[in-house]
Amino acid sequence: MVWIALTLLAFALGVVVQLRARSPLANPTLLATLLVAAALLLSGVPYATYLGHVKPLTSLLAPAIVALAVPLYRLRALLARQWRSLIIGGLSGTLAGVATDALLSRALNLGQDAQRSLLTAPATSPVALQLAQFTGAPPALAATLAVLSGLVGALLLPGFLSVIGVKHPLARGLAIGAVAHGVGTARAREEGELTGAASSIGMGLAALIVTLTVAGLGSR
Repeated sequence: MVWIALTLLAFALGVVVQLRARSPLANPTLLATLLVAAALLLSGVPYATYLGHVKPLTSLLAPAIVALAVPLYRLRALLARQWRSLIIGGLSGTLAGVATDALLSRALNLGQDAQRSLLTAPATSPVALQLAQFTGAPPALAATLAVLSGLVGALLLPGFLSVIGVKHPLARGLAIGAVAHGVGTARAREEGELTGAASSIGMGLAALIVTLTVAGLGSR
């Protein structure tokens, strides 16, 4: 119960900081992650032990991801008219993310565990966690890199899209969801319901494509 309480308090503190700072860098998930990571390092508690203590919280992760699909239902008529753009954009964005992670991990000469974990980083963490048993990656590392991928994408991608002139909510949502999945979709919803709905589609396509990629590599 101690780690569950600490995790919830860290996230609540992150929400307060975000409301006061009003900066994208004050992301509650990022702040909570840093605070909990610092507590683990100071206490010497292994991540696997922490994960076991907060299992009631992590079991809510999958329903929370499903809840992000609610805007899809509300905007189903509009999204149905744009299905070609949504599919092409989501597919290309996810494939670019998977290819970038694979090439960078090899260029940086990372270990096999890191390379295998990065392969599933574009998918949301529950998917990455399940796929770890097929890629041979350490589950904790695969889930951690997926969360970090989402955090970095949620922090940097909206600003980058603005700099290069991407303003359409569907394009912005797809790009954010395909790279930053659940964390990014929560950030995309701050820009509007349409952006959040497109991000949910991007997140779903990313999970599907990463799963098919892992299945394809495993069948060789």
